[in-house]
Amino acid sequence: MMLTTSTHTYRRQPKLLDQVRAGLRLKHYSYRTEQAYIHWIKRFIFFHNKRHPLEMGEQEINEFLTHLAVNEKVAASTQNQALCAIVFLYKHILNVDLGDIGEIYWSKKPQKLPVVFTHKEAKAVLEKLNGTNWLMAMLLYGAGLRLNECLRLRVKDIDFEYKQITVRSGKGKKDRVTLLPEKLIIPLKKQIEYVKKLHEYDLKNGYGFVYLPYALERKYPFAGKEPGWQFLFPAAKISTDPRTGIKRRHHIHESVLQKAVKRAIREAGITKHAGCHTFRHSFATRLLENGYDIRTIQELMGHKNIQTTMIYTHVINKGGLGVKSPADEI
Repeated sequence: MMLTTSTHTYRRQPKLLDQVRAGLRLKHYSYRTEQAYIHWIKRFIFFHNKRHPLEMGEQEINEFLTHLAVNEKVAASTQNQALCAIVFLYKHILNVDLGDIGEIYWSKKPQKLPVVFTHKEAKAVLEKLNGTNWLMAMLLYGAGLRLNECLRLRVKDIDFEYKQITVRSGKGKKDRVTLLPEKLIIPLKKQIEYVKKLHEYDLKNGYGFVYLPYALERKYPFAGKEPGWQFLFPAAKISTDPRTGIKRRHHIHESVLQKAVKRAIREAGITKHAGCHTFRHSFATRLLENGYDIRTIQELMGHKNIQTTMIYTHVINKGGLGVKSPADEI
């Protein structure tokens, strides 16, 4: 009898996950979020011996989330992502309103200041980069972009006239405008010329239709082959879209820049635990050091809460709120 139940659950599971995928795509979640949510829902089901979620409820959710914190010691953000995935499953797929999940043991969120480069360090790292990697890293430091925001830039998002960059569907699915460094105007124009030539090559070879977000592909069926919609940093090879199975050119994979920056940090002799995101932190810190208003920085960074931006004020208060040490008076 147990074998029959297990087999029945196993046959239903792929169908359930397909429903989750469809639900996530309907609500325009990113592919990365889709992968993460599917992962956590699978983990939740397997943790409870492949029981169907409809056979479980608040208690089982509590047990799973507590297990993540106590036994696996995951970070607070990881535990929260697992909760969001499970809530999505019950609310949007199974149409079940969850009640009180109870007293969950929550992972403690560490109060850490962001690691930042000094301007000298940022310059040293950037000098170890070249080509496209240098240009992307300069956008992270010069415009405060997140890595994925940089990778997802389209040709039309660069406004040379107003010297600004439009970041579309950033964190929280919000658009924002940030500055375009003057130093990058000529390199970006050259990059766009390269993209246009590559796009023409793809069109001649039966490709050239880039992925369009949300329902734009249905609303504007030919927009995908227009130069303005092409990724600013296209991948070297044509690949298969994991959602549609269509072969086309996507943007450069995030690991390309991540590896290049890590290597540049080592070559620059910097021992800080830093990476691509450090450039974004350094952008905000440098603006503060140069006396720019915290609200302006908040807008450029795309922070919803001013408190998120305020953390950079603690970074530049060297020596503990700017206090001079008695040792320096000796």
